[in-house]
Amino acid sequence: ASSLMVGAVVAVCGPIGFVGLMAPHICRLVVGPDHRYLAPASWLFGGLFLVVCDAVARTVMAPAELPVGILTSLLGGPFFLCLLLGSARRREVG
Repeated sequence: ASSLMVGAVVAVCGPIGFVGLMAPHICRLVVGPDHRYLAPASWLFGGLFLVVCDAVARTVMAPAELPVGILTSLLGGPFFLCLLLGSARRREVG
């Protein structure tokens, strides 16, 4: 079910939608599951991540610009696969 939701988000929003899915998972590893800290950390991380991706996308192939969606999909795709494989392994073991 979650794979279908992720697919729908990416189909509607494009690869930048991965940021909204990656940020909470990455921040949960750093700050823990307490939503009082997780929500603000996710907002900050998501914003900073997009700013950094945009800066990198603008400078990598200067004077031409690389679309930021390509960079976020290059980073988000493998991350999403790691999440899927990790949850599949937990189901096999548990």
